[in-house]
Amino acid sequence: MPLILLFLLNMNITPATINHLAHLSRLEFSEDRKESIRHDLTRMVEFIEKLQEVNTDGVEPLLFMSDAENVWRADEIQGSITREEALRNAPATDGTYFKVPTVIKK
Repeated sequence: MPLILLFLLNMNITPATINHLAHLSRLEFSEDRKESIRHDLTRMVEFIEKLQEVNTDGVEPLLFMSDAENVWRADEIQGSITREEALRNAPATDGTYFKVPTVIKK
């Protein structure tokens, strides 16, 4: 469970709590928005408290959302493009290499 929810589960959500959380996260909210956030957090905490009432004895934790594990694409060797094809759309080339502006001067 995220730390913030553990923190909030043990206290009432007050305007001071919202101000404190806004300060910690370096955010600013209007008073109307703060009230909306307080309402949403209160509903989240109530939902978590309701979930804690569920008997989960004998229930294995869910690690994956599906039965598929380690689904990878096949590693197949494929051809590559030729040097000429790679250089075809280059803005500048000497015929063998890409030419780029000098970054480090000797």
